[in-house]
Amino acid sequence: MGVLDDYLVNPDISLLDKTRIQAQVLVPVMRALRAELGREKADAIVSQALRDWSHEIFSAIGEGIDGPPGRKFAKMDKALAEATLQEVTVDMKRRDREAVEFDVTSCRFAEFFRSLDEPELGALLVCQTDIDIAEAGGSDVQFTREQTLMRGAPSCTFRYKFAPR
Repeated sequence: MGVLDDYLVNPDISLLDKTRIQAQVLVPVMRALRAELGREKADAIVSQALRDWSHEIFSAIGEGIDGPPGRKFAKMDKALAEATLQEVTVDMKRRDREAVEFDVTSCRFAEFFRSLDEPELGALLVCQTDIDIAEAGGSDVQFTREQTLMRGAPSCTFRYKFAPR
């Protein structure tokens, strides 16, 4: 049983395919809500619901991993990397005990959600995962990302800094 099985639901289905399945349901629901409530209110409701869901699931996964927060982050981050590596192109900038810095220069998740004209939904379903996993690292991990492909930038900038051990 893998670390992210609760998130992936079925590890035999790729994360990209899982995300496509989610979008098949969420996009029509979002569009119906927008028609009924207006875009701003509908997007706020869906955004909060998905933020709560993501935070809850990754907090629970982190609680199930023994060890300090830095170890929880490392295990979850490694599992997510294994689930997404075939869908992205990474340009590694730095990797040592103090920091990991890389840019994602192509991303099939971003391409998919931009093709649906739903990059904000993609950001909630895919990009937010990185933030929630970094939060599992507590004060041992600081994460910043200034831009994403999902929102139209030329790359996603991942910058992790680690507390001294």
